[in-house]
Amino acid sequence: MDVDAYAAAHDAEWRRLEKLVNSARKLSGPEIDELVELYQRTATHLSVVRSSSPDPHLVARLSSLVARGRATVAGAQAPMWRDVTRFATVAFPAAAYRLRWWWIGITVVGNVFAVILAVWVARNPDVQASIGSDHAIRQLVEHDFANYYTEHSASSFAFQVWVNNAWVSAVALMFGIFLGLPTLYVLFANQLNLGLTAGLMFAHGKGDVFFGLILPHGMLELTAVYLACAAGLRLGWTVVDPGPRRRGEALAAEGRALVAIAIGLVGVLLVSGLIEGFVTGWVHVTWLRIGIGAVAEAGFLTYVIVLGRRALAAGETGADDLVPDTVPVAA
Repeated sequence: MDVDAYAAAHDAEWRRLEKLVNSARKLSGPEIDELVELYQRTATHLSVVRSSSPDPHLVARLSSLVARGRATVAGAQAPMWRDVTRFATVAFPAAAYRLRWWWIGITVVGNVFAVILAVWVARNPDVQASIGSDHAIRQLVEHDFANYYTEHSASSFAFQVWVNNAWVSAVALMFGIFLGLPTLYVLFANQLNLGLTAGLMFAHGKGDVFFGLILPHGMLELTAVYLACAAGLRLGWTVVDPGPRRRGEALAAEGRALVAIAIGLVGVLLVSGLIEGFVTGWVHVTWLRIGIGAVAEAGFLTYVIVLGRRALAAGETGADDLVPDTVPVAA
């Protein structure tokens, strides 16, 4: 083999690899892919040179370059901020938008159940009496319901609400694996509480107070809970019907998408918790309270629809980002 000719033919690749290695901390995603490919090629070149014409200078140069390339590839990853940005703009909205029909179905069923229950309670004094004493119900509708949002400091209340809602959503998500039955329990327990409270408030002429205090944070909070329930039920249905994939593969894919939903909902529920802690009980203009909640809800839905539809059209599912990384190995 003509060593000089071989070196001349591949020198540009070696120089490019050296340049990428030297600037590894600033590489973009495509540049990282290029680095991996050039590292693999150069490792092959080194093997060829060693076996065909072991020129000591060229072997030393390529050995050093391959060693540096291996160290860079083994630790090469996009900066954390880029991972966070991709998750927020691709993975989470894709996973949420992919569940849109489950999500819409859960929302409709849950709210129809709550409305029917509220109407039944509001129109039946006997039902109200079975829920609690007249004194206890009046205490609830006249004082406790409104005081609930101001009896603690805004910051501690927001944190408490966030943790509670995150836990409820986590239960709905994680236990969906049990055919979705625990998820249905979480959904209907939540809607039962909502419907009973609404019925009692309307029965005592406090419907405006109910909506004025529930809507600001409730729109976003309930949307997040419905999404968690949709993901949990989708996981449960995958156990029953994995489709064309093997059950283990289908569950693994749905599980990864579920993790994306869980992580994303932490942020969504944080926003709803902040609204509940700092707006619901402390902003005294009803239209302004509800307006803040409506803006948050509209912003979240627009975010999921616009970015989620785009990501899904590009073939993203929300699960791909959570597939374990693999490091290429050269002989």
